[in-house]
Amino acid sequence: MHVSAFVVTCSDSRDAAHDESGRVLRDALESAGHQVAGSVVVKDDPEAIRGALEQARAAGARAVLFNGGTGIGRRDSTVETLQALFEKELPGFGEIFRMLSYRQIGSAAMMSRATAGTYQGMILFALPGSPQAVRLALDALILPELGHAVRELTR
Repeated sequence: MHVSAFVVTCSDSRDAAHDESGRVLRDALESAGHQVAGSVVVKDDPEAIRGALEQARAAGARAVLFNGGTGIGRRDSTVETLQALFEKELPGFGEIFRMLSYRQIGSAAMMSRATAGTYQGMILFALPGSPQAVRLALDALILPELGHAVRELTR
């Protein structure tokens, strides 16, 4: 099943011209046959993140992939913003992502707060902002299950 997806980069330092992780997400989704309904770069700010989520919903996205704002920095607010909205959380996503990340980068993986959950008929993924982390999450977890996960939302 192919899915309409929306990409949101949460960053105080990147713009659309310097959004490598957003590019990786869009390219991988399209290569897998999914439609990218849109993408946006927003400040790592709860109001901006919620606004991007509303843009995704209005564009008809069934999956929204956020990158950035999942660390432990003072401004990292993506996880808290999304978790407050989750109808159902998918703790296995973050757990497995950190395990796979640990194999690649070692103990620094514990500082990732990657998470996923559902919201208003969409599945949301919050990923770290590094291109390597985005590729890992896409290849190992998201792309193999994206169609299945969205199909489950309608059951």
